[in-house]
Amino acid sequence: MNGLELSRRFYEEYGKPMLERDFADVLPYIAAGFVGNGSERLGYDDEISQDHDFEAGFCIFLPSEEIVDRRTAFLLERAYEKLPKEYMGVKRQKISPVGGNRNGVLRTAEFYLAKAGTPDGNLSNEMWLSLPDYTLLDATNGEVYLDNFGEFTKIREILKNQPADVRLKKLAGNLLIMAQAGQYNFTRCLNHGEKDAAQMAAFEFVNAAMKTVFLLNNRYMPYYKWSFRALREFDSDGFYGNNFSLLMYGDNNDFDVADSKYEAIEKIAGRIIDVLQEQNLTKAICGDLEKHAYSVNDRISDSALRNLNILAGI
Repeated sequence: MNGLELSRRFYEEYGKPMLERDFADVLPYIAAGFVGNGSERLGYDDEISQDHDFEAGFCIFLPSEEIVDRRTAFLLERAYEKLPKEYMGVKRQKISPVGGNRNGVLRTAEFYLAKAGTPDGNLSNEMWLSLPDYTLLDATNGEVYLDNFGEFTKIREILKNQPADVRLKKLAGNLLIMAQAGQYNFTRCLNHGEKDAAQMAAFEFVNAAMKTVFLLNNRYMPYYKWSFRALREFDSDGFYGNNFSLLMYGDNNDFDVADSKYEAIEKIAGRIIDVLQEQNLTKAICGDLEKHAYSVNDRISDSALRNLNILAGI
């Protein structure tokens, strides 16, 4: 059983009855769910993941103190702490009185401020560009079981949908990196005899291409160690995963492998260009990713954002 299912079962069996029985008066203002840091919020956890921070638990999100006061929050914390210490063979962690807990009672504004730098979901373009995708994913992953007040879900939906212009800026920057690292510098480094530098170029290309694929699928890319796991969810034919693996692990000292790696770069570039054209994001008609990068950047409607350095979203 993964963490998402464990949390939901624990909530349904113990959390929900406790809230309905003992906190009916504040139930209209409560949100509950399993959101935040950790592979278990993504459904990616396994037995190895259970060596730290794994427990039967859930989050109770509260609005401001003007709506749900400190005493009520304290009573909720006490009630949550008194729930069974072990569930389905999994022990619960102790709640820290000084905060920093991943489960338990949390203020909605404080949760989103910590995860995304905003208490209410309102971000400037500069803030959108500066936030790594995995932090936005941490703010919007998992499941919400209950949200009678609606505040938590409202902010969650805002953060799930980054502005179109921000997406274009990020796409443009990553396309340019793909062009520079993959289509240009990879073979140039090999021709210089710099096989290690060529491998660095391959890594840069894969990283930018991975980000590009997630952006084209309107998905936030998780923390790097889960990026390939998440990629498999929409890379049904294994095209990207297989070609990325070749680029990362293939031996640059083998001329045939090096040629295959450059072919992989061009295959990836070709498929991405096809998707850009299908989504009407580029007017360029060629295989040069650099030209597509600037064409994508030209589609940004906000002139201030469009005129920022093309790599501003990297």
